[in-house]
Amino acid sequence: MFEQVNICVYEELNDFLRPHQRNREFTYELKQPRSVKDLIESVGIPHTEIDLIFINGESVDFNYRIQNGDHISVYPELKTLPDQVITGTSLLKAPLRHNKPEPLHEFRFVLDVHLGRLASYLRLLGFDTLYRNDYDDVTLASVSVNEHRILLTCDRQLLMRKGITYGYFVRTRQLQQQLLEVLSHFDLYDKQQPFTRCMHCNGKIQQVDKKEIETRLLTKTKEYYDEFFQCESCRKIYWKGSHYQKMQDMIDKIRTQGGN
Repeated sequence: MFEQVNICVYEELNDFLRPHQRNREFTYELKQPRSVKDLIESVGIPHTEIDLIFINGESVDFNYRIQNGDHISVYPELKTLPDQVITGTSLLKAPLRHNKPEPLHEFRFVLDVHLGRLASYLRLLGFDTLYRNDYDDVTLASVSVNEHRILLTCDRQLLMRKGITYGYFVRTRQLQQQLLEVLSHFDLYDKQQPFTRCMHCNGKIQQVDKKEIETRLLTKTKEYYDEFFQCESCRKIYWKGSHYQKMQDMIDKIRTQGGN
């Protein structure tokens, strides 16, 4: 007969569970000895989404070895601790063991193949964002680890790869909602620097003298515009045409939704 443990998942971590497991304690058969990290990922929750874990009321890290009859409570990163944690006796015995790493000093991203348009929008807002449609999972994981970039993905299995520390599973599939989701999750509304990065290659954009690039301009563009900007990497040229106003309107709307 298999041993059993009881699991209860809180807040947005329920997104990863089957409907009958959400917002309630459920039983899990323990078929072999394993760490709490492995067990939680086996029910579908990537370790990058998890902060606090309590076993029988005591705060533990990912390395805790599960035992028969354990009661496991799993939380994402929270701004304030829930009542059941604050009133728990374990809080008085020992400090909380956070499984989320310390925040990065600079928010830099790498995105999977499904998030190309989101990458362009993050660059529009000035965030250092790597994206290529030929990045495979091994490359994405390597870039995230070696360059200390936050991996944004729609693939939960990718976030479960060993070694990945900073990552986030993008829930929504609608582009502007994806952008708002990322900005909200990482609290980036006041960190935007619009029009400072190239939407195509992620290079930095600098103002350029019209004389330096006028041979590359179309006749009407040359006639009606005098202020130009250029990507330092791919040399793409930007100017404040009708497309600029549409993007500015979108940015203003985002700022309004973010309360800024």
